[in-house]
Amino acid sequence: MINPSPAVRRASAVGLALAACLTASPSMATAAPAGATGKNGAGAGLDRYYQQNLSWGSCVEGPDDTMGRDLDKAGVQCAEVTVPLDYADPRGRTITVAISRLKATDTRHRIGAILLNEGGPGSPALFSPPTAREGMKKVGPRYDIIGFDPRFVGRSTPLDCGWPVGTNLLSAGLSRASFERQVAFQKNLADKCRATSSSLLPHASTRNTARDMDVIRGALGERKISYLGYSYGTYLGTVYTQMFPGRYDRMVLDGAIDPRRFGPQLLRDVVGENEQALADWATWAAQRDNAYGLGRTRAEVLATIDRIVAASARGPLTVGTAPETFRLDDTQVPFLLLNAMADDTDPERAFLGEQLSILAKAAAGQPTRLSPQFTALLRLLLTGETRNGSPQTAIICGDKAAPRDPEVYWQDIERNRAKYPRFAPLTNNISPCAFWDRPREEPTQIRRDASPLIVSATGDPRTPHTGAVALHGLLPSSKLITLKGANRHAIYASYGNTCVDNKVNRYLATGKLPANDRTCVKQAR
Repeated sequence: MINPSPAVRRASAVGLALAACLTASPSMATAAPAGATGKNGAGAGLDRYYQQNLSWGSCVEGPDDTMGRDLDKAGVQCAEVTVPLDYADPRGRTITVAISRLKATDTRHRIGAILLNEGGPGSPALFSPPTAREGMKKVGPRYDIIGFDPRFVGRSTPLDCGWPVGTNLLSAGLSRASFERQVAFQKNLADKCRATSSSLLPHASTRNTARDMDVIRGALGERKISYLGYSYGTYLGTVYTQMFPGRYDRMVLDGAIDPRRFGPQLLRDVVGENEQALADWATWAAQRDNAYGLGRTRAEVLATIDRIVAASARGPLTVGTAPETFRLDDTQVPFLLLNAMADDTDPERAFLGEQLSILAKAAAGQPTRLSPQFTALLRLLLTGETRNGSPQTAIICGDKAAPRDPEVYWQDIERNRAKYPRFAPLTNNISPCAFWDRPREEPTQIRRDASPLIVSATGDPRTPHTGAVALHGLLPSSKLITLKGANRHAIYASYGNTCVDNKVNRYLATGKLPANDRTCVKQAR
């Protein structure tokens, strides 16, 4: 996930990034660009989508669009791609997908176009090309770098369920009563989404996003397209290889997911990694007790965290000073912890120390003062827009059905609470998917070999390394780069590991996978 700042990057990893919406439509054309054809598995009657002309122009949307102005200054152009809402009915309603392009500057050695996906699902990538080019080093100028906001996300045709703030990812809390409140709350979210967006929900899925990607490829005039996907984007890329074999060139999948595990209960797979990452952080914090006052040993720091959660269960903790204060209960505090586990760099570890020091004061009834960084994070997580949370949930629920019986979730929580006390009530909690309509398509089966370059850290707390190993096993022609010793999600072009970056950039430059799997080690900082 290549995002503007560490705090926003980590939140975006779980589908909380903010973006604007745009619903205008581009013109359609009749002259087919090279390599654009509907005869590719996407369905009949799609030629007009593959053959459309794109109207490239400014990325600015209104006088307050600072991010759009930044894209313009970086030389990025924006356009919209028209796609069918329902690929089974290509003559029916259409929607738009917002895309951006940073054209290759080394035109003599141009390789092609590379498409970016930041994960989520539900994370926009329209604003990503400049940062991606910087991370790609010398090979970056040889590509047209294409960002896109997947269907229903950001500036693409929106899906907004009108959910209240603070609904992004909640723990079940410490009691059965708290869990029952979550059941009612999550059911209400599903009902509200169905009431406001019933015409769009059946068409929110990874398979439809993959179809959109292939239309983008065709509209760009590319016979094949390269791809860089992070987190959920690795699953999307894998699905694309199965639906459109022969349509991709170079593919990098960073923070890979076992495609057989993707679905509403995917978070259950990461509970152990996050508990371990928190324990590692507690050791780090104990060595800095003078700074944070959370305890002198790992056990003492974890006990302080448990006391904070217990206090928030008795009554929401109030932090900040008037006129801006925030209230956090035991359904929200665990998410702050989870949000911090995806980055093991010292600045991010220090930021969590700051957060917990403030929460410990609040739990003791003491007044607190928030830094601008902590204030910004709480705004994002508790009072920020939830527009992108709607498509995230819709895609996850639209890909695979979830168990319907709330008791299944409660039993999972109780079975895992003793071993994983801080995160089991969150990762095993019920979600709106338990009350969602059944998916229109079956999950994608991995029946074809493919040859991506897979990147994974052994301590990744978002997409466990076991998922990358599993994907590598499903795709025998792939190669795996393993980063040892890092509790970090998303490595390439964002973590500063020279070994990983050099190997990926060499592949992007030459198109040749390493002869064998490779291992890198975490660099001293």
